[in-house]
Amino acid sequence: MPLNSISPIDGRYRKTTEPLAQFFSEQALMKYRLVVEGEYLIALSELLHSPPARGGVRGGGRLRRLSDKEKKLIRSLYDLSEQDAQIISDIETKGYKNIKATDHDVKAVEYFMKDKLAGTSLKDVLEWIHFALTSEDTNNIAYGLTLSEAVETVLIPRLREINDRLLSLAKKSAKLPMLARTHGQPASPTTFGKEFKVFSSRLEQQTYKLENLRISVKLNGATGNYNAHVAAFPKVDWIKFSKNFIAALSKKSMIALETNLITAQIEPHDSYIELFDIFRHINTILIDFNQDIWRYISDEWVVQKPQEGTIGSSTMPHKINPIKFENSEGNLGMANALFEFFARKLPISRLQRDLSDSTVERNFGTALSHCLIAYEYLLKGLSRITVNEKKVRTDLNSHPEIIAEAIQTILRREGIKMPYEQLKELTRGKQVTLADIRRFIDNLDVRPEVKKELKKITPENYIGLAPKLARL
Repeated sequence: MPLNSISPIDGRYRKTTEPLAQFFSEQALMKYRLVVEGEYLIALSELLHSPPARGGVRGGGRLRRLSDKEKKLIRSLYDLSEQDAQIISDIETKGYKNIKATDHDVKAVEYFMKDKLAGTSLKDVLEWIHFALTSEDTNNIAYGLTLSEAVETVLIPRLREINDRLLSLAKKSAKLPMLARTHGQPASPTTFGKEFKVFSSRLEQQTYKLENLRISVKLNGATGNYNAHVAAFPKVDWIKFSKNFIAALSKKSMIALETNLITAQIEPHDSYIELFDIFRHINTILIDFNQDIWRYISDEWVVQKPQEGTIGSSTMPHKINPIKFENSEGNLGMANALFEFFARKLPISRLQRDLSDSTVERNFGTALSHCLIAYEYLLKGLSRITVNEKKVRTDLNSHPEIIAEAIQTILRREGIKMPYEQLKELTRGKQVTLADIRRFIDNLDVRPEVKKELKKITPENYIGLAPKLARL
């Protein structure tokens, strides 16, 4: 654990957030920029190559077709070592070899590629690297790839695992009757399984939206009009090229990239906000779940298994605090605060471009790291709980007044006058027993079979279709 880290996501929680480092570290951003620049160079060579003229001399103004060996050489740069990442950083900040400091992170990647390829057969095509592009063309596609791959390979699997745990708990406790509370007060019973199913269903719906999202990216030059592209090659269908290039980059992704043709210098980030809004919604659902579980633990309806060697309180030896759920709740809130800021900030850019979004985008990994920490801690919490069936049933049966709804509804069916008011008089603000309710039934002017029907109703069997719903 790096004890001198400012942020806990790179310090205390580094072990948990490590899977996201390959997508959102500075080195990772350099790598994805290299991928975009390299694949763009390869795609240009396929688009613009010309056959040799007579005498073996190629026509001017055309990029030659690259050999398979040369394509492999370009792609070898994507496996960016820490040493090579440092070279890119040096090019940006202080210079490297005969390259002066760029003070520009994307230009540093371009110069790194040129330096690496200068001594190879590709030395004649170096000026085609970053041809007709603005840095945002490279950046927005790089961020699109990182978001797509990180969400698909790291975050969605955790959400699926949480949902599997919820479904397992729902099925296991499908028939266990439980006192419901509305407005914090005793209400018509439900089952523990049904309440787990509620959260599973909500999570499933939002995860489905996440899996089917598309991230918009652009490849259209300095102000979004293909100005430089058309100036150099007016007969090329650059719109078609952009679509094909972006589709090829993300063809294996669940969360695919799609081309936004109508932009200023920057892609307006609206699809990012859609992505983050889904995460914010998921996180809000899980905050709701964490708070409910916290209350169930407080009521002793849910019991946490003691873990060997752990301490609950520094002074009270008996305690097993619900810290996994509390930690999850806190990190979900942190992530959502960032997502809300992203939603306010990123869709806004002065005129055709300002750079205030750049530093914000570098915090995507921070927000998603808080998500990952929250999901992992929730999973740990879920692995350590059991439902205290005895306590749940005891507390349920201590509130027989909750069957008043059933009784007054059946009496309505039988045409009895003002049954709601009669049950209200019997139960509201009073402590009643099941015996009190049965005496009330005995005094009703209804058929004997109706009285028998009413007396069969108990807090434990008045659960409607909850068991069936829990298993849907």
